[in-house]
Amino acid sequence: MFQSDRLDQIARRFEYVQVRLAEGPPAEEIAALGREYADLRPVVETIARWKAACAQRQEAEALLSDPEMRDLAEEELARLRADLPAIEAALRLALLPRDAADGRPAILEIRPGTGGEEAALFAGDLLRMYQRHAEAQGWGFDVVTLAQTELGGVREAVARISGTGVFARLKFESGVHRVQRVPQTESGGRIHTSAATVAVLPEAVAVEVDIDPADLRIDTMRASGAGGQHVNTTDSAVRITHIPTGIVVTSSEKSQHANRALAMEVLRARLYDMERRRAEGARASARKAQVGSGDRSERIRTYNFPQGRMTDHRINLTLYRLDAIMDGDLGEVIDALVAHDQAERLAEMES
Repeated sequence: MFQSDRLDQIARRFEYVQVRLAEGPPAEEIAALGREYADLRPVVETIARWKAACAQRQEAEALLSDPEMRDLAEEELARLRADLPAIEAALRLALLPRDAADGRPAILEIRPGTGGEEAALFAGDLLRMYQRHAEAQGWGFDVVTLAQTELGGVREAVARISGTGVFARLKFESGVHRVQRVPQTESGGRIHTSAATVAVLPEAVAVEVDIDPADLRIDTMRASGAGGQHVNTTDSAVRITHIPTGIVVTSSEKSQHANRALAMEVLRARLYDMERRRAEGARASARKAQVGSGDRSERIRTYNFPQGRMTDHRINLTLYRLDAIMDGDLGEVIDALVAHDQAERLAEMES
């Protein structure tokens, strides 16, 4: 069922990483080794559980021929037959190829789609939803760009979410989010349908994306709030344009130095995401049943306020607790998406 050579190779790699960390490697290696250790440890522990259960089964089977031990052996075998399927299922999941970006922080981008001012207001609701979810998970949530409308809606929001496994948990949020409700701007009580787009990008590290300074145009400007009102009088906001791709990133916090660093992180993430999408495009035919490619043109979810209902169209999941979801309680939704993706990849691997 499982290739012993592969299991032994994983165990040997884990031992090597442990030794290297104990030796005190150079600073530039510590982060990568630490991430690899964190990734390999649960896999190695699951392998050890499976090997121990298999060894116990062999011992119990050997005791069946001993009349004095037969009853005890049969009892032990019954227990192991009940436990082994769950252990084997956990090991199959642990051995699934990991997305190299899963353990990284994420860049969250939200923009209104169709629906005018109501779409902008909904975009603001989504931003608050993800911020509250991040707070509940103990993740960091730093707003990089926030452009608002006169009524407090969001024209564009970009945030960096930091923590363990953030991208792995949020990557299926990319796509078109649709809302059905009576807008604040509607006097007749009619239900409108609007939309906002969400993109979740893995944060890239500098060594993965080589950005030539000559390809950048960096402008400074005054940061502004809703309606164009200046929130400060210094040229602290930073706009970086990547000339070859035309990507423009703006950061408008109070510190120009911090803005430049944050804007570069977002630019790096967008360029890294372009490369990931290009590579994934070559493999797309092999994964047509994927939960979602992260395509922002794909309608993934509907939030129906009159019925208090949220429906994720990719996995046909409907929950009637919209208030809690909009307050950041996304755990059940994300768990279902992750489980569905794992099941699809397991089926693909086993076929």
